Amino acid sequence: MMRSILAAFAAALVASSALAQQPWPSRAVKIVVPFGVGGPADLYARFLASRLGEALGQSFVVENRPGGGAIVGTEAVAKSAPDGYTLLMMSNTHTVNETLIPQKPYELMRDLAPIAGVNYSDLLMVVHPSVPATNLKEFIALAKAKPRSLNYASSGPGTPYHMAGELFKHMAGVDLVHVPYKGSDGARVGILGGQVHMMIDAITTMAPNVRAGKVKAMGTTGKARSSVLPEVPTLAEAGIPGYEAGIWLGLMAPAGTPRPILERLNAEVVKVLNAADVKEAWTRQGAQPMPMTIAEFERFLREEIAKWGALVRATGMKPE
Repeated sequence: MMRSILAAFAAALVASSALAQQPWPSRAVKIVVPFGVGGPADLYARFLASRLGEALGQSFVVENRPGGGAIVGTEAVAKSAPDGYTLLMMSNTHTVNETLIPQKPYELMRDLAPIAGVNYSDLLMVVHPSVPATNLKEFIALAKAKPRSLNYASSGPGTPYHMAGELFKHMAGVDLVHVPYKGSDGARVGILGGQVHMMIDAITTMAPNVRAGKVKAMGTTGKARSSVLPEVPTLAEAGIPGYEAGIWLGLMAPAGTPRPILERLNAEVVKVLNAADVKEAWTRQGAQPMPMTIAEFERFLREEIAKWGALVRATGMKPE
């Protein structure tokens, strides 16, 4: 009897050891995007999924789980098994939320592990054609003449579009009503349909609507004009000196994910970002690759948390 028990125990140990030594990835890997379909995080997650799948010989699938200013999808990843089969496509929303929404079911740097930076994009301020303003100064004058009569859309509290809108309000001295949506796709529908007056969106996704005449461009948010819409001035040169905002993306995994898996993912992502065709294509779209080591990306995240934390505390901003 004892001999059979010991044999069964030994067999279990062998099976466990074999499982632990299985090469990664041996099955499909899921990338959770805590934002809606059609936004930068979704589009670039799908691009990376395709390239990583080719490089690693397994499917990488994207799952959109928007809601709660990215908290819903992020919590799901934080509570997933740390085995390298569930990843998170994250953005500066996450570093803002560390201060803006302290009562979350996770802590970013405790419950998730940095993998790699992905890219950075300027934003684009647009207004619906029904708004009687042809440039930034006219829009600011209109907003000042009728406080809280104009509104702006975002993809939720703490998202880059929300923070860019609040920064605009603060620096322009105007009082606009914030209209948060559950995702950037909903906010985009709102501005295109005229349910909201203004939105500051990623230039990579909103520029085609400017070219089609569906919205009017007021300005871009970078230090210099964007090569995507070179005829559109920056907000800084159009009337708000010093204004600058943007959106960046990165990859994380549940804390406790084996270091070799994190390092393999980092190496493969950096290969994608350094590929000449990717650099060329993303530059045309208005996105700049952000290749980093794991240590560099971790340092970047901590600096972003500190920077946005200072702004949130200084302005007394609260989640809506």
